[in-house]
Amino acid sequence: MKLKMMFTVFLLGSLGACKNYIDIAPQNFISSDNFFKTEADFVQAVNASYSALRIVYNEAYIMGEMRSDNAHYIFNSSNRGNLVREEIADFIDNPTAAPVATKWAGNYKIIAYANEVISRIDAATLSETVKKNLKGQVLFLRALAYFDLVQYFSDVPLVVAPISGTADEILNVASTLPRTAKAEVYAQIVKDAQEAATLLPSKTDQEKGRATSGAAKTLLGNVYVVLKQWPQAETVLTEVVNSSQYSLLPDYAAVFNPANKNHAESVFEVQYLQGNLGLQSAFTYTFMPNLTNINPLVGFQFNNQSIGGWNIPSDDLIKSYETGDKRKAASVLDGYTSGGTFVQQPFIKKYFNLPLPTPNGSSPNANDNWPVYRYSEVLLLLAEALNEQGKAGALTYLNQVRDRAFGAGVSQIKETNQAALKTVIAKERRIELAFENKRWLDLVRNGQAIAVMSAYGSALKASGKYPNLIPQTYNVTENRLLFPLPFNEIQVNPKLKQNPGY
Repeated sequence: MKLKMMFTVFLLGSLGACKNYIDIAPQNFISSDNFFKTEADFVQAVNASYSALRIVYNEAYIMGEMRSDNAHYIFNSSNRGNLVREEIADFIDNPTAAPVATKWAGNYKIIAYANEVISRIDAATLSETVKKNLKGQVLFLRALAYFDLVQYFSDVPLVVAPISGTADEILNVASTLPRTAKAEVYAQIVKDAQEAATLLPSKTDQEKGRATSGAAKTLLGNVYVVLKQWPQAETVLTEVVNSSQYSLLPDYAAVFNPANKNHAESVFEVQYLQGNLGLQSAFTYTFMPNLTNINPLVGFQFNNQSIGGWNIPSDDLIKSYETGDKRKAASVLDGYTSGGTFVQQPFIKKYFNLPLPTPNGSSPNANDNWPVYRYSEVLLLLAEALNEQGKAGALTYLNQVRDRAFGAGVSQIKETNQAALKTVIAKERRIELAFENKRWLDLVRNGQAIAVMSAYGSALKASGKYPNLIPQTYNVTENRLLFPLPFNEIQVNPKLKQNPGY
């Protein structure tokens, strides 16, 4: 059925109704003929944009971490399901890979929902405070979605207005358009993030879990860093630091404890909620070893054979932790004890927080949020922006992060050579933000991906741990710095041209 606008509405609570996180569950399809009349209508539409974040971040680790030297997988000769994850990690992926399609579709869902709100809210009869807040949130989310798309795919269709049609056509807003030059996409991202920063309230005045002015400025600073616009990055990131809205938690491990969601260090995180409403997270189980019974790890029986074994910390990353760095124990577990015997099998600790909620039957049921931006990253981005300009002050922000990791003054960096400090900051990002989907994009933007991943792949092949690594794996070329556009999108939209090499 054709409608001027049709989209899924998500709502468990309205703005201000939930103080800890945004709870969003699917309700129904409705038409614009009877929607966008009240504040509650706009809140529901904004919540729909947030809900789609879970589509993007549920599997973002595959392209963000497993593509890098931070993480690999447990080779399971008895269960060869989900081979596309291995193929992405091993650089033999192709356009039919489901995770690529999921990232594309999830981000364009966010964009579709955001466009509906942005196109209508200025004319709505709402208080100016509410109107600015809601518009700022979807501008931030649209900017975040396009930033994700352009980094992984380069030129992508740019859509900033609603599209009429069926529900599927509306949600797939890029289905009839050609690719837009990435410079134009970045210009729109900057525009959206700048406007969002002026419209959104501070963290103190915003409902927990929603976008804030600090989140918009952090996103903007991240964009400027990627574009190597260092003075602009310095300005906006300094504003975040000087806002006094954020601070590092004293304990690094506490940052990832579900009991501390949306804490003082959190700039923006994707909201999950354990239970039977479809809002729970599952990556805790995905990142555990793929055992038929995980009782030795969690204290209850659950078959994780077909779910776990992914995003496993690499030997290369583990060796990169310095002696005395408290982040290692908070980020990586060396293994587990079963029947009185220690099993050497590293897996991620960050999202492994006991006790775990009881699974929903055969489905994982965890309560972890996903950190998109933390204050420690603001400090490291600002340190990078200052160092790239040859300015003093970079060490001040870098060492704030180091002091939390080692103890005040214990292992501060004193390097002043600009090139050497650039390398130090990049390594600090790797350690501080491990398993937060930053590493692959950092390698690409710093021009290190080909050299680092080629050497990493050679080491994996030589280790003998992965007999599935055929000679064609880890052939890391310039073409592999981008992902392919999803095969289905190319099939239905002849205006889309595939990235080279796919």
